[in-house]
Amino acid sequence: MPKTRYHNVDSVSTDKSLKEFRQWREERRRKKKDYSYVVPNTPPRLSYLSENRLESTITWIGHSTFFLQYEGMNIITDPIWARRLGFEKRLGQPGIPLSEVPPIDLILISHSHYDHLHIASIRKLYRAGTTLVVPVGLKRKMLRKGFHNCVEMEWWQEIKLGKIKLSFVPTQHWTRRTPWDTNTSHWGGYVLEPADSGNQKSSPNLYFAGDSGYFPGFKEIGSRYKIDIALMPIGAYEPEWFMTSQHVNPEEAIQAFLDVGAETMIPMHYGTFRLADDTAREALDRMESARVKHAISEERIRTLGYGETLVIQKENRTSGE
Repeated sequence: MPKTRYHNVDSVSTDKSLKEFRQWREERRRKKKDYSYVVPNTPPRLSYLSENRLESTITWIGHSTFFLQYEGMNIITDPIWARRLGFEKRLGQPGIPLSEVPPIDLILISHSHYDHLHIASIRKLYRAGTTLVVPVGLKRKMLRKGFHNCVEMEWWQEIKLGKIKLSFVPTQHWTRRTPWDTNTSHWGGYVLEPADSGNQKSSPNLYFAGDSGYFPGFKEIGSRYKIDIALMPIGAYEPEWFMTSQHVNPEEAIQAFLDVGAETMIPMHYGTFRLADDTAREALDRMESARVKHAISEERIRTLGYGETLVIQKENRTSGE
């Protein structure tokens, strides 16, 4: 039986030819890059995070991995604590050691690329009370791996988990783990909302953008949801002629932030692994220039260090610790 193959909005292709890979390799050989800047580590607030079940918090572990506390649940996005990714060594230490992460209720996977779905990390995090949420097409694989409490979602689908309304929304990307499973599972981001906020909103709406090129879907997400805080990728964009269909550059990330109508943006997907030719310093500098160009106030872009926790106050007032 032929496998289902998933596609982008408007069937935008991310395929690259062998000739294009060779061209990128030749360009990389000629480049001289300064990798001296390293994303700083902040000592994590482990005692507070272990005890907290009331306040909403966002802690950056690295890459696209966040430890979220939201509506009484402990959540991990795209977990990867690996020291290496292929031949590339991790550039910064995880914000919280894997052995010290508080018990996890929910794991969200945006897609199955190795830098977003690290099986060994999930095994350390997964327990009897953990729910694993994956894109459609990926559940069967995760069940085979032993993660039996697994839910898969399609684009625009909404489910309720505890006190959270979780929505799976489109991105422009692709996926593969072996030469034979290209695009046999989907990709996307997640919107988290309080399931029943009553007359007073208990937590702000969060948007975890996953991995994406710039596409019209950001505006549609903004039209369907009231987004307060957007976790937005800014790295792995160079060379842009090669990466543009699958990874936003910093300027596109700022535009996507504006498209979804969020109040606050937290950058991610930079500085942890060398996935492309850009550096963390370049990504941050270009993001800052785009912020200034669009006259976005400084407090709306919250750049975290590894292990740094943002405590989200009601009415979306935030404080970094």
